[in-house]
Amino acid sequence: MVTKGASVDGSQMITYSADYFPGFGYLEHFKEADHPPGSWVEIYEWDTGKYLGKIPQVEHTWNVIGNMNQHQLAIGETTFGGREELHDPNGILDYGSLIYVTLQRAKNAREAMKIMTDLVAEYGYYSSGESFSIVDKNEVWMMEMIGKGPNRKGAVWVAVQIPDGYIVSHANQARITTFPYQKHNDWFNPEQKVFNSPDVISFAREMGYFNGRDEIFSFSDTYNPLDFQGARYSELRVWSTYSKLDPSIKQYFGYASGNNITFDPKTGYATNRMPLYIRPNKKLSVLDVMALMRDHYEDTPLSPNKDIGGEPFGFMKRYRPLVWEYQNEQYVNERTISTQQSQWTFVSQSRANLPDEIGGVFWFSVDDSATTVFFPLYSSITDIPKPYKKEMGSSMKFSFDCAFWIFSMVAHLTYWKWDHIYPDVANLQKKLESNFFRELQNTDKVALQYYRENPKKAIEYLTSVSIKNGEELFKTWKEFYGFLMTTYCDGVKRVDKGGKYPEVTDLGYPEKWYGRIVKEVGHMKKVKRYHNVNENVNDRKSLRYKL
Repeated sequence: MVTKGASVDGSQMITYSADYFPGFGYLEHFKEADHPPGSWVEIYEWDTGKYLGKIPQVEHTWNVIGNMNQHQLAIGETTFGGREELHDPNGILDYGSLIYVTLQRAKNAREAMKIMTDLVAEYGYYSSGESFSIVDKNEVWMMEMIGKGPNRKGAVWVAVQIPDGYIVSHANQARITTFPYQKHNDWFNPEQKVFNSPDVISFAREMGYFNGRDEIFSFSDTYNPLDFQGARYSELRVWSTYSKLDPSIKQYFGYASGNNITFDPKTGYATNRMPLYIRPNKKLSVLDVMALMRDHYEDTPLSPNKDIGGEPFGFMKRYRPLVWEYQNEQYVNERTISTQQSQWTFVSQSRANLPDEIGGVFWFSVDDSATTVFFPLYSSITDIPKPYKKEMGSSMKFSFDCAFWIFSMVAHLTYWKWDHIYPDVANLQKKLESNFFRELQNTDKVALQYYRENPKKAIEYLTSVSIKNGEELFKTWKEFYGFLMTTYCDGVKRVDKGGKYPEVTDLGYPEKWYGRIVKEVGHMKKVKRYHNVNENVNDRKSLRYKL
């Protein structure tokens, strides 16, 4: 999450990757609507589609594009799991439905947090521990929540406002440690910067998780105790982002890699944790934020292309499982920020200097953030590009008309020849996103002119532009797959200057790879030299080579 004081244009931003291997990437759209009295909302678990129950519908719901609504409110999340015994199998609201129900009902971050916490208190919280990113055009909040176990309806939670000029990141490990306990949640008092459930500490005491003074209570260390995996898979991704923007964070590498975590012997709390938020050494643009989401720990000792798993062509991904065994010892595959199992990634921009109809921009992409392209949609639009709609495919239904599958095709072709193909992907990616970024400024100006005449006219214009952006990108990327397939099929072929015949280059392998082959099976691969006894042995032309 990026506060307005940390962004180049005063935007407040969230970026979020939905990483779920069996999942399918598409763009959510809930239309603004009125509902008759007595209506109900059926709740299905976001990850599995399991029916959980129903809750009363409200009279009016807002337009939602992806994870952002027409009032420039955006919500993201990461799952930290936490203590397994605190899962409530009878809860009705899972984290996904909690996000999308709230986006349809709230106008700003504070209202969103009140709705979320009221809903789980009344209907129960079904998911495990969750960190939420909640941003509107004026405030940035991080809220962490976990249930209270079977037959204990509700949740314990804490929410912290991020100071202006700072950024905050979380990645599947609870990160809010100590905080000033609030006896009362005065939701709409701008002076109150922290909220919490009344029993966030007392419940921990009751369960035997904590017995110290209130002042030293840590939400994260209590409800999601840190271990090697919590650091290596989660905090390391935060470290990678922070260390790029604040060099002093590099000192936490031992902690974040899980190799040097220190614990207080009395509380069991980790004592050398990174700060919750940092002030970046430069202000970030939306393009900078996209770049951060493409990180593979490059230029660190943990870059995936540095070990055998990256050979021969610098492969930057690692397939599950994350933990594997060899001779009774456990080892890890790195979980990088950019991952092949992403369904979709977004960057939201909430811009207070523009009317809500124009200010909310939702940059969306499907599949792996490293090999995909973000394109902008405005959060007020009334329709979305067809290739990104849910009905265009599924995780087990391929379609050439589906954006997720076209981007996945390019990604998987890139994976196997990364060093050769990824530069082509990155160059086109940069060109397209830079064009979208420049065109957005002109689109804003035209939309403002329409807005002064009639806000509905501005929305109609922005809807047409957003749909055009998505559909043209889809067409371009499908053609790009054809270019990559013909260029890198069975080697490398590029059309010569005359445009008639391809210039062919043998792909070959790196020296290091050849060295491994020689070491492991060189005796089976070595070329043998023989000479023809009927010819002069000193004549090099008489030499014959035979395997």
